[in-house]
Amino acid sequence: MSDEQNPYEKLGLSENASFDEIQDVRNRLLEQHSGDGKRLEAIEAAYDAILMERLKMRQEGKIKVPERIRFPERLMPSLAKESQTPRQQSPAWLQRILDKPTLTETLLPGAWYVGLSAISVFYQPGSDQVLQLTLVVGVCVSIYFLNRKEKKFGRAALLTLIGLTTGLIAGGLVAKWLIPQVQMINVTRNQFSSVVTFVLLWLISSFLK
Repeated sequence: MSDEQNPYEKLGLSENASFDEIQDVRNRLLEQHSGDGKRLEAIEAAYDAILMERLKMRQEGKIKVPERIRFPERLMPSLAKESQTPRQQSPAWLQRILDKPTLTETLLPGAWYVGLSAISVFYQPGSDQVLQLTLVVGVCVSIYFLNRKEKKFGRAALLTLIGLTTGLIAGGLVAKWLIPQVQMINVTRNQFSSVVTFVLLWLISSFLK
């Protein structure tokens, strides 16, 4: 391609070529000269020059340019803005409290809480000491797994206490409504709220820091 040629001649186009023709020729030439870096650069330069000229003509009201055409000067600010603006991420406060546990880190406390839930459900009603003991063990398990992540015992104890209180209250409220409705649920309100509490403690100990 001679430097003396205008951009249309460099691409082998007439000056009244349509945008579809311009793009088709450009794509064909890029594919044809895919291994020639200088030729590819010249093709892109000629293509950009044509688009710039067409944009100027459109601004002067001489031609109408399809909206799907992306001009170089539009593209560059867009790319710059995209590079300066990182992809939307989770809020910082959420990243500080959420953990990304491994499978083992979720299964290990999960196994404890499954066992404690089973004891809570199948123990003989009237033995409230057993139910209280399972809750104590559940609290200790939660504190242990939370504390070993960040080594912050106070924070681990606080999160566990919140989970325990929330689980017991929410479980009791749900049980009060659900158990009379479903005759197949052969558990007491205390048993049901204990299981809900263990589920919540498992979520806290596994997915919070």
